[in-house]
Amino acid sequence: MKIFHLADLHFGKSIYGRSMIEDQAFWVERFIDLCEEKKPDVVIVAGDVYDRSSPGAEAVKLLDRFITAVTDLGIKILIIAGNHDSGEKLSFAADLLKREGVVIAGKIKKEMVNVEIDGVRFYLMPYIFPEEVKIILNDEEIRGYDNAARRLIEEQHIDKSKINILIAHQNVTANGIEVERGGSESMVGGVGEIDYSAFSDFDYVALGHIHSSYPVGRDEVRYAGTPLCYHLEETRQSERGPLFIEIKDKVSGPVISKEVIKPLHNMRYLKGNCDEIYELLKDDQGRNEYIGIVIKDKRIDPETAAYLRDILASRDSILMDLTSEYHEYSASGQSANMADVKEKKKEDLFSDLIRRKSNDIPPSNEEYELMKFVSEMMDNRDILDGITEADVDKIIDEAKRIGG
Repeated sequence: MKIFHLADLHFGKSIYGRSMIEDQAFWVERFIDLCEEKKPDVVIVAGDVYDRSSPGAEAVKLLDRFITAVTDLGIKILIIAGNHDSGEKLSFAADLLKREGVVIAGKIKKEMVNVEIDGVRFYLMPYIFPEEVKIILNDEEIRGYDNAARRLIEEQHIDKSKINILIAHQNVTANGIEVERGGSESMVGGVGEIDYSAFSDFDYVALGHIHSSYPVGRDEVRYAGTPLCYHLEETRQSERGPLFIEIKDKVSGPVISKEVIKPLHNMRYLKGNCDEIYELLKDDQGRNEYIGIVIKDKRIDPETAAYLRDILASRDSILMDLTSEYHEYSASGQSANMADVKEKKKEDLFSDLIRRKSNDIPPSNEEYELMKFVSEMMDNRDILDGITEADVDKIIDEAKRIGG
């Protein structure tokens, strides 16, 4: 049997204020081409089909295109709901779709949705919550995600003489250690952990939820990762594509490889001092890309931002994110913690506020200098005791001069 393992499609997602639907539609067409070439028997989608529980029309149309094209090739599709999906909406018309070879599990049940295809038994486990499993199994002793998953699997009476595959969308760890995240997962570290040993009855475990592609604990427990980079941090694993699983028999086990699909727009980070960034862009041959830039040696002013956007636009590329690490200053206006805030200069805190209130547009150099002047006045406010009216007039004139 040949299987494609996908996960975390997030159809309808926007990143850095830009819709990814065009990129996702391009990816779907390339995946259909790959299906024609590799001729898999089954395509698995391990959760987070949509980016939100109420997807937009374009996202729904894209899933329709995906399902129709794949089933037209005679390939079965198995889909589970992830934490971003609405199980009820995703499984709409599930009985009708099942006749066409599309099996969807939107909500967890005491007896998991399962299907046998060519001697391989597939179990579909949509995203679970312990309280939900506790109710379904009528077991008040269930505590935590790991315990809930183990109890649910115990109820399935799995025939271990067969080849068994589980499809799940959870935070799976190996002895408490998480795999490296992608960058855009909406989850907190340590939440919902299930140890990989809970899945020991399965010959392969097709996972979704983590946006990078890694095995967990053993090679046969796998995250597929997202089809595209959905965050600039996800460029750490830039080559993305479905996992291709070949299974001949239970003894030899699965053979796992990755089929890379090149995206419509390559995504990457550029980091360095401002002059280094300028030199990199001067000699850069990249076109039609999504670029993030981190400048280390200066604040970002409107002139610098405009220059960088213009030079990238001339190459049909888009500046997705522009930040500065100068004096812990962040162009996004977000501080890591209160210690960072206390260390910042007042003028940089003013700049943060302006960016938050002006759609991330930084202050001009003149505005920054005015902020700096006001900051100095605040730091030396003790000298204002006994100040004369003439002195105040001089201060106002100086502020006007600096501010233009």
